[in-house]
Amino acid sequence: MNIKSLLLGSAAALVAVSGARAADAIVVAEPEPAEYVRICDVYGAGYFYIPGTETCLKIGGYLRYDIGVGDVLGLQDITDKKNGTGTHDTYDKRMRAQLTFDARGETEYGTLRAYTSVYFQQDTSSAAGVSYTERGWELEHAIIQLGGLTIAYTDSLMETLTDSAGAVMQDGWVNYTPGKTHLIAYTFDGGNGFSATVGVEEGKGTRYTLDSYVPHVVAGASYTQGWGSIAGVIGYDANFEKVAGKLRLDVNVNDALTLWVMAGYQDWNWSDSAHAFAANPTRTGRQLQGTNSYYGTWGGDWAVWGGGQYKFNSKTALNVQLSYDDLDTFAAVVGVNYNIVPGFVIRPEVSYVSWKNYDVLGNKVAGKDDGWGGYLRFQRSF
Repeated sequence: MNIKSLLLGSAAALVAVSGARAADAIVVAEPEPAEYVRICDVYGAGYFYIPGTETCLKIGGYLRYDIGVGDVLGLQDITDKKNGTGTHDTYDKRMRAQLTFDARGETEYGTLRAYTSVYFQQDTSSAAGVSYTERGWELEHAIIQLGGLTIAYTDSLMETLTDSAGAVMQDGWVNYTPGKTHLIAYTFDGGNGFSATVGVEEGKGTRYTLDSYVPHVVAGASYTQGWGSIAGVIGYDANFEKVAGKLRLDVNVNDALTLWVMAGYQDWNWSDSAHAFAANPTRTGRQLQGTNSYYGTWGGDWAVWGGGQYKFNSKTALNVQLSYDDLDTFAAVVGVNYNIVPGFVIRPEVSYVSWKNYDVLGNKVAGKDDGWGGYLRFQRSF
């Protein structure tokens, strides 16, 4: 066999093999059209349509790192762990990670919304003079809304209908809120800045959680215009048949300065607070806050809060809050918000608090306590 015959035979074999493989070739299907996430701008920035639905979803949250120091914000009298004698003061720290989910869609009855907020955190704590770290988590908010109807586990209406006590972090030295609770409420929106809400709540804790089918009741209204707003709320404690209320005024002085003042009133009775003295015949005014009824969270008949915010520029704002109650608890808080870059803020703050001591009959006991504290927060929101 010569070279020419060998080459011709090899070529023929290659053509035969190629033809056989061509007959068995795999046909690749056309790719399915990609379904890209659609932006939903009906409810503001950050929402997108859940694929295959007309429901808009926003995912958010933050990472927060807090440091507390001083008489009222740090850890006090911590036992020396090396020697077992002597004490020190040290930092109070917290790292928190929060996630929020906000789903909304339109129906024939109005906007249908589901909002959930949950956080996980690591704290520095102390007990019996020993410092330690602990972790925890909490379902902060779980809210279903349809039009004006709200069914939720969230902040009490006694807080939300008159807002919190300013923009400072340490806003509760004189307490203004019962905290979180199960609630059902309906809000009427007049469309002209007027709204009114009525709701029923369960309360919380061993003292204020409902003990019958008669619910706690809250009602309030607000009126908002360009100059500011005025709002009021009344809460009825069904367990102890007591009423408490708050009234708030906000004023927009100009684009940079806003001022506000809020007052609360309840029918305080020393005998109704006697359980607070069970372990100690002398209590401070701060310890007696919230012992009279679920909605009367301050000490004594009345309390007042006030303050404001001044925006130096788009990045920096100064917050101030003063508070005082009928049992002589006084607090002053000053803090700064500084947005280093969008989504990242640093907040230094200073608090001063003073309070007096009382016996079980409501008489002032000699002596007065006070203290200073500093707080620093770093927060990355998204």
